[in-house]
Amino acid sequence: MMALLGALLLLPACAAHAQFGIPGFELVHNAPVETNLPNPDLRDPVTVWCEMFGAAKRAIDLEQYYVSGMTGEPLDTVIGCLDAAAKRGVKIRFLMEEKGLSASDTPTIDKLKAIPNLEFRLLAWAKVKGSGIIHAKFFIVDGKASYVGSQNFDWRALKHIDETGLRVTDAAMASQFQAIFDHDWAAAALIAAGKPVPPLRTTGYAPIEGKVFLVASPNAYDPAGIGDSQETLVKLIGQAKTEIRIEVMEYSTQSFGGGTYTVIDDALRAAAARGVKVKLLVTDWNMWPNQIPLLESLASVPNVEIKVASIPPASTGFVPYARVVHTKIMAIDGAIGWVGTSNWEGGYLDTSRNLEIVLRDAKMAGRIAALQTQLWDSPYSKPLAEAKLIPRPKTKPD
Repeated sequence: MMALLGALLLLPACAAHAQFGIPGFELVHNAPVETNLPNPDLRDPVTVWCEMFGAAKRAIDLEQYYVSGMTGEPLDTVIGCLDAAAKRGVKIRFLMEEKGLSASDTPTIDKLKAIPNLEFRLLAWAKVKGSGIIHAKFFIVDGKASYVGSQNFDWRALKHIDETGLRVTDAAMASQFQAIFDHDWAAAALIAAGKPVPPLRTTGYAPIEGKVFLVASPNAYDPAGIGDSQETLVKLIGQAKTEIRIEVMEYSTQSFGGGTYTVIDDALRAAAARGVKVKLLVTDWNMWPNQIPLLESLASVPNVEIKVASIPPASTGFVPYARVVHTKIMAIDGAIGWVGTSNWEGGYLDTSRNLEIVLRDAKMAGRIAALQTQLWDSPYSKPLAEAKLIPRPKTKPD
């Protein structure tokens, strides 16, 4: 695997357009500044987003958890590209989670609202589902191209956080992104009018055939033809034969809304019992006192290994809610790749709006695995037993 990683790092930047064997899908990645995690063959989100916005002719639709900017930082460039598109006559719709207001800053929201031809809506997802949030981060351009990834609409996500996403120019999949956005946009209007949002289906739906496909959560509010993220994830883990490599910010057998959640944990334990090697990489943000025993329990299972990644502070000083690995990826048997927006704990794949893409392609799966291996083998990652002795980092000002 390290030989594969080394070869990939020598590729020129333009090699990303080869899309690793799947036409219409480009892996996009950014590492925190001042870290030794180079991936010159992968383009960064600011470049990709502005290229996509620059190509827009009629419409850009964005769905995000929250908005946070800082003068002179990379999100200014992105907002400038949106503004330029709007001034060409492109209609922009921006949908944000209402609970995301607490993580957002008013000046940046006001800057968005001031863009001509931009309509801004809030949606309290919990009023749709009963719990959860809009945690997805995606957008669609002209109904033909789309982007999904771990990057929030946050200047820190573009500079101080490890993030991974996919640029999609497959028109059929873009139409599925559009169907999700259109549903959620309409749901915001219904909720604002005090009306309920009816579920789109009442039974599970998670076919896992196909070269590449989009899945989403929660199942009841996924448009026709789009599989359920949670059930799909369990089925894919159930197919694993030799190795599962995972990189997520947080992993837990609890729900962020309270209660126990063992759906993914049960699947990983069953895979390990079959002899599958499970290599789970989480972050130091996961190292709460009540979470460490849960991780230790999984790590005690034969064939399971857990490491914890920690990104050093920036030389410029403390950056709140940053300096972390926020990527959410998985690679199975060097044959299946997974890129998404969910943390792996209760409240995400079962109740919140999230999107994931599954790619059955050895080259793409290998490149995703190489991203995980790079961080796994880096000085930033330590075995769980060692990492638990290190105090959990400060994430916000005292």
